[in-house]
Amino acid sequence: MVMLSLTAYGATIVSFLGAIHWGLAMQQDLSHRYLLVWGVIPSLLGWLSLLLDPINGWLLLVATLWLCFLVDYKIYPTFQLTSWLPMRFTLTSVASMSIGFSLIFF
Repeated sequence: MVMLSLTAYGATIVSFLGAIHWGLAMQQDLSHRYLLVWGVIPSLLGWLSLLLDPINGWLLLVATLWLCFLVDYKIYPTFQLTSWLPMRFTLTSVASMSIGFSLIFF
């Protein structure tokens, strides 16, 4: 039950990170449709992590967290959001380490 709870929490976090891009897209014209596409990818990867065994699911979540950060690092400057990147880096690091510690202890 603990393993599933951690995976579900991680999936929720990556879904939220994708949803931010839907919010950005809704404020723009249709030339930013790529944000809508990217916005669902973290959710799909989070869902996939729930279907995998816990170890592979956690590895996928860690990879997805860093992929989300890299995409944000590339996209945030377009929307004058670079001031959020240090916090995003910290949160991504903490979430990744939390899941990483779980890989060691379970």
